Amino acid sequence: MNPDPLFTADLIGMPILSLLIFLPLAWTLLLLLLCDDRAVRVVALAGAVLELILSLVMLVSLRPETAGMQFVEQASWMSSLNVHYLLGIDGIAALFPPLTALLFCAVILASWTSIQFMPRLYFALLLALEGVTMGVFCALDLVLFFLFWELTLVPIYFLISLWGIGPERRFAATKYTLFMLTGGVPLLFGMILLGVHHAGVAGGGFSFDYRVLLEQPLPAEVQTAVFLLLFFGFAVKAPLFPFHTWLPTVLKEGPVGLSALLAGLKLGVFGILRFALPLAPSAARDSFWLIAMLGLFGVLYGALVALRQSNLRKMLAFSSISHAGLVIAGLAAMNIQGIQGAIFQLANFAIVAGGLMLMAGFLHHRLGSTDVASLGGLAQPLPRFTAFFLLLGMASIGLPGTNGFVAELLILLGVLHASPSLAAVALLGVILGAAYFLGFFRHTFLGPVTQPAAASAMDLRPRELLIVSVMGLLVLTGGLFPSLVQNVTASAANAWVIQMAMHGETRSISPLNHRK
Repeated sequence: MNPDPLFTADLIGMPILSLLIFLPLAWTLLLLLLCDDRAVRVVALAGAVLELILSLVMLVSLRPETAGMQFVEQASWMSSLNVHYLLGIDGIAALFPPLTALLFCAVILASWTSIQFMPRLYFALLLALEGVTMGVFCALDLVLFFLFWELTLVPIYFLISLWGIGPERRFAATKYTLFMLTGGVPLLFGMILLGVHHAGVAGGGFSFDYRVLLEQPLPAEVQTAVFLLLFFGFAVKAPLFPFHTWLPTVLKEGPVGLSALLAGLKLGVFGILRFALPLAPSAARDSFWLIAMLGLFGVLYGALVALRQSNLRKMLAFSSISHAGLVIAGLAAMNIQGIQGAIFQLANFAIVAGGLMLMAGFLHHRLGSTDVASLGGLAQPLPRFTAFFLLLGMASIGLPGTNGFVAELLILLGVLHASPSLAAVALLGVILGAAYFLGFFRHTFLGPVTQPAAASAMDLRPRELLIVSVMGLLVLTGGLFPSLVQNVTASAANAWVIQMAMHGETRSISPLNHRK
């Protein structure tokens, strides 16, 4: 494949993907030069809003009927290893930069008054994290992707250890870092194996170009090794059971803004969708039952543990594990309904899971706790808060009319087409999800006010109302007009399904044949 010209930008005429990555990083340096705390907050928000505008320009300029990569930018980086600075985006990934930028804007607004300790460094780390996260979604060279992937560890470690709200925040930061470093080892070996195999077969040296590797068939034994290395490496960050234990710890001990980002941006699941399955399609199809059972076990495990939680943040953590498992089950189906539902649900995480976690932070800021014992009867003093929390919660359990319903329906249809018995398990997980949320809502918001601090708590402030209003509007828009999302993803999702079918060997177990 001939390399693309440097910084091809399609309809836009500028390297917009590079701007999405490096604008927040440049803004980080600008923040470090400021001294006034209020100026730091204003400048950080301005940078996040500019990033949101750029990402929306990218999305509007996307040609959804084109299944391939768009806005491709390429430049030589490490020529001796044939490693390139290579960016591109398609319909599968196009929704995630705008939603990521939106969630970072919400986190900055939510942290406006709650962060008093070293705000300049806090907001600088947030923007640095935003930049490298954009790189994860846009990178098409595996080495470049791995660089961005590992760079997310640095700001996250310091955000947890310095601004965490729990007494074990430093333990949580260390635990997260060790888990991610451990998960990075199989990822690196899988990517090296792909590059070395290409050098041996093509005879033209290493290649880590995602587009080239998609076209390079792998022998069965190499596919199996690549798939297992990539899948389990990404599973740590997803997180999937049994690699999930870091998430409840971090979401309970870490700062609320970062907790919202970790709950709302499922980079590990995106990695499975983008790399693990299409780069080893035959092995992935052979591993249908492994993928589906791990996903569905996570659905049931997360829901059952969430039922027993008395802390809102921990309940949301196990809810996140359950919903991530459902997305994995949708991917395992490897049909158009499953893949579109999985992408839809991944997009929903930024709105629903991120919004609920931010609202949990609003409660903690007011009451100093998110335990049920401190939260009874909140509907009376906090009616607006209660209404928006209920709306986002209804989206998380898939109420018709919300974005969660469309995503879960597509996933269930995809899993049903692959295996009716597995679809029944997935449906049970959805029912359990409704049980734990409605039970927690009843204990937390209904009935008499049990704590004096709750009785005098202030309802949503204008800044907070803006955040939840935008999230609520997106919940209803996605639920009532799902074609807005599906039109963006349809061509790329179809190409993904065809890629899995064409490159799967005939001896592979096809999900479409599990009913036979």
